[in-house]
Amino acid sequence: MSCAVCPGSFDPITLGHVDVIERALRIFDEVVVAIAHNGAKNYLFTDEERLELARQAVAHLPGARVELVDGLIADFARSIGARAIVKGVRGSADYDSELPMSLLNRHLSGVETVFIVGEPSLAHIASSFVKELAHYGGPYQDMVAPHVAQALQEKVEA
Repeated sequence: MSCAVCPGSFDPITLGHVDVIERALRIFDEVVVAIAHNGAKNYLFTDEERLELARQAVAHLPGARVELVDGLIADFARSIGARAIVKGVRGSADYDSELPMSLLNRHLSGVETVFIVGEPSLAHIASSFVKELAHYGGPYQDMVAPHVAQALQEKVEA
C-alpha cells in the first residue's frame, strides 16, 4: 500500500486543498493530511479546530486521514512509511518557495516530494485570502466547504 503525506497549516482548509488531496488519492492508496503545528505562527484556528475542520472536509474521501504533526514533516513522513510528500502548487511562486523545502525533506528523510499543479479554477484560493475576506465581510463561502465557512463566520464575529 502506498502512502503519502500532504502537509500544511490548513488555517483553514480550502477547496483548493481538498482538490489536491483528491488528486493525490488517484496516485496513492492513502493520503495523510498533516496539520502542521508551528509555535511561531499565529493561527486563526486552534490546532484542534484545524484538525476537526480538515477531518470533516475530507470525510468523503476513502483513504484520506488527518493528523496533527508537531515536529518535522520529514520525520513524520519517514515514521509512517510515506513514499512521498505531496504539495499543491498554484504557480511559479509556490514552486519557488516549495522547492528548497522539498530538497531539505529529501535530505533529511529520503522521502521525495510530488508536486500537484492546482486546478486552475481554484488557483486564486489561499487560506490567507479566505481569512482576509471573512474579516472584511467579503465573499469567501464558495472557496471553502460549508462547515468551514460557518466556522470562519463564527470566528470573525467573536
